[in-house]
Amino acid sequence: MSLAIRLALHGCANRPFYHIVVMQTHRARNSRAIEQLGTFDPMPNKHDEKLVALNFDRLKFWIAHGAELTQPVGKLLGLSGYLPIHPMTYITAKRNRERAAAELAQKETQSTETSSDDNS
Repeated sequence: MSLAIRLALHGCANRPFYHIVVMQTHRARNSRAIEQLGTFDPMPNKHDEKLVALNFDRLKFWIAHGAELTQPVGKLLGLSGYLPIHPMTYITAKRNRERAAAELAQKETQSTETSSDDNS
């Protein structure tokens, strides 16, 4: 029996909420879990925070018993400081910085074009 620590989607449309659970790898995403280890709320609250709650003792127990982490759970645990930061976290941050820089450059070129048109 191979086990996975993964996210189970709960909540309603346009308002996701996840339970961090231990279940067999071949089971469906929202099927009955062996144990719930915590929760993850990806929607930022009024302080612009995404909330994660975990039971680290039980997490350590299940990892010791051979449960494998999925990539999203690995990213969460890396950001929380429990595990080393997942490499995809760095790649995603770099892509976001490049996208923001490109958008800023595009806005600057548009503003200079419109100001030069106004002066003519």
